[in-house]
Amino acid sequence: MMQLAALIPFFPLAGFIIIGLLNKRMPKNMAAMFACAMLLISFGLSVSVFMNISGHATEIQLFSWINAGTFSASFNFLLDPLSSIFLLIITGVGFLIHIYSIGYMHDDEKHNIFFAYLNLFIFFMLVLVLGSSYLLMFVGWEGVGLSSYLLIGFWFKNNSYNNAAKKAFIMNRIGDLGFLLGIILLFITFGSSDYATIFPKAQGFMTGDSMITTITLLLFVGAIGKSAQIPLYTWLPDAMAGPTPVSALIHAATMVTAGIYMVARSGILYALAPVSMYVVALIGVVTAVFAATIALTQNDIKKVLAYSTVSQLGYMFLGLGVGAFSASVFHVMTHAFFKALLFLGAGSVIHGLGGEQDIRNMGGLRKKLPITFITFLLATLAISGIPPFSGFFSKDEILAHAFASNKIFWVLGVIGSMMTAFYMFRLLFLTFYGTYRGDEHKVHPHESPSSMTVPLIILAILSTIGGFVGVPESLGGTSQISKFLDPVFQPAQAKMMMIENSSSISEIALMGITVAVVLASILLAWYFYVSRKRVPSPEGTKLPVLTNLSYHKYYVDEIYNALITKPLDAISLFLKNIVDNKLIDGIVNATGKLTEWLSGLMRFVQTGNVDFYLLAMVIGMACIIFFKLM
Repeated sequence: MMQLAALIPFFPLAGFIIIGLLNKRMPKNMAAMFACAMLLISFGLSVSVFMNISGHATEIQLFSWINAGTFSASFNFLLDPLSSIFLLIITGVGFLIHIYSIGYMHDDEKHNIFFAYLNLFIFFMLVLVLGSSYLLMFVGWEGVGLSSYLLIGFWFKNNSYNNAAKKAFIMNRIGDLGFLLGIILLFITFGSSDYATIFPKAQGFMTGDSMITTITLLLFVGAIGKSAQIPLYTWLPDAMAGPTPVSALIHAATMVTAGIYMVARSGILYALAPVSMYVVALIGVVTAVFAATIALTQNDIKKVLAYSTVSQLGYMFLGLGVGAFSASVFHVMTHAFFKALLFLGAGSVIHGLGGEQDIRNMGGLRKKLPITFITFLLATLAISGIPPFSGFFSKDEILAHAFASNKIFWVLGVIGSMMTAFYMFRLLFLTFYGTYRGDEHKVHPHESPSSMTVPLIILAILSTIGGFVGVPESLGGTSQISKFLDPVFQPAQAKMMMIENSSSISEIALMGITVAVVLASILLAWYFYVSRKRVPSPEGTKLPVLTNLSYHKYYVDEIYNALITKPLDAISLFLKNIVDNKLIDGIVNATGKLTEWLSGLMRFVQTGNVDFYLLAMVIGMACIIFFKLM
């Protein structure tokens, strides 16, 4: 069965190739069903792998990939508890998003190619998590970047969507440079890019080794780009330009979690680099709070969720930075459930309102879209960390480890949780409560078809009960997911001086504090947006200073544009107009003109007079004899 696991990524690849080749000739329904079937087979194989996985890693050897001098690399897959969980998330949530897309993209003129791109995206993500080396991970890493470019800019006739796709591609390339340099240093240090060679050798290094610290910081630069952390986070909100299923796929189960997977997979390296661990935690918690403050004032339903994703990814990095590797992977799983549900729920709202995305033009939709409302409410409770929903268990485990490691990080994490609950219930209340604020003569809100609502219901169930696989011992559980992942992270944990929680009572107290402040935030949101029926100010309204800063995302894009984009554009124009057009082209053109002028002079030698040719020959011979005798 483990050998059959090698086929998991190749079914989506087959879907991409076949649908891509038969694009014009394949009926819409057949293309959609074929793409879904390919992913369903991969999901079935992933379930089988998960059920049969043991604590020991199994490497599946496929073929020799690169042999150059002393360097060699094989195309092999690694199956262990960590990769098996990511396989389930990618194929399972990805399959539900594929099903949802049948209804959402039904009328799109490029319906078939959309499903081909979805399958390609899943293929590269599976290669990323299955690869047995950093080099093969990098192949999936770059492939995911390419696929996201194709999907974000899918509606390419809108130039702003093209710009969003280019922005995502370029900002990811910045991070990828750091990742690639880290891989090169790994090869220089360990003589290989294979996990099986690097991780055992790494255990012989001293904690705080400068080379390991440099490598881990470079690898983290790649994670910052791919998982949208400060300062390379601005591409992710703009990625909302793609169709809503793309937003769910990128933001929930796949691309943005690649950085989390890479750091978790490299746990033993980070455990040897305390400086890198601190940087990971610091960047994570600052990003979590910073993105949450922006989400507080956004009015585009998808933009709120986008900044929420950036914030939640920050929590995952906080967990990794304080050594809570299992808790971070647990939060990846629960986040995949509730964030996919939130994006697909937002897509259902947008579909029911004929494309409207501004929450100021919504309201009163809970009776018109009942299934969407109930599922969206469950996802909101989950992301807010209300027990017993899935987000409560995973986020509170991260915060408990943060409290044990650094009290300031814990305080910031709790503040971020307060803001998360406020902006999510603000979104819920403005969208589904009160009265409809749109034009009922133009738009008639309606529930989505079953192809869209069934995935919502399944994800709602997972968002509700998914957290019970990680119930902590302080609440009478055994945290099955932590035990399952122990064989992967045990070497890293052994290298770290972990600070244990003082007692189960203190952990319960921490949970109580977090839940209390979250409930207070929900009540505050209810007071503003239900009781007082406050609606965000229309465009152009003068806002208070702090609100204005948050609403305009602290002008980070404008700052980047002024400090980076415009200077680079000016340098490019100088190189184009002066260096290229005048200097280089001038030299090339001058060379041509000189050749033309010299050839013009030389043509006078060709007179066609035989007597002149004979005289020239005699003179030439005389000159040769003269110089020879000199």
